[in-house]
Amino acid sequence: MIDPSMFVPSRAFLTKGVGRHKEKLTSFEEALREAHIAQYNIVRVSSIWPPHCQLISWEQGVKAMIPGQVAFAVVAEASTNEPSRLATAAIGLAIPADPNHHGYISEHHAFGQRKEPAGDYAEDLAASMLATVLNVPFDPEQAWDERKEQWRLSGEIVDTKTISCSAEAQDDGRWVTVVSAVVFCG
Repeated sequence: MIDPSMFVPSRAFLTKGVGRHKEKLTSFEEALREAHIAQYNIVRVSSIWPPHCQLISWEQGVKAMIPGQVAFAVVAEASTNEPSRLATAAIGLAIPADPNHHGYISEHHAFGQRKEPAGDYAEDLAASMLATVLNVPFDPEQAWDERKEQWRLSGEIVDTKTISCSAEAQDDGRWVTVVSAVVFCG
């Protein structure tokens, strides 16, 4: 019988990358290379931050992995070759104060939105999902900064993070792909 705990990651890292190429698939590969995860077999998973999972730097994460390894990840991705079109990919992360409880990861893909507002949106989305399962009251009409402060004061949500990137397609017909990800590495 397989032990289900072997599928619960204990460490993860945030990463991002941009790729450009005349071929869409190759631009995706270039984005993965810039994010330092092209050498792994990425398996996309849904958006739960595991209990007791430690957030580490991407440098620490890739040192713990070997090329060809299957790596579970939550990935946000956007691609375009439309001249002057802005592609954005963002990940939001909300970690609960109780390490025995799971958190949330959100992915956001957008066009025409800069990386900072996209990152704020993804972070807000992850925190909102966590707040609902923790029964932390919040007003969705409040500004993100106000809700963020309210959640921290509640003591239920210990940390929120975001990573995002954006890039604009040029007039040369090449594809641009942006990737932001949470990669589980141990």
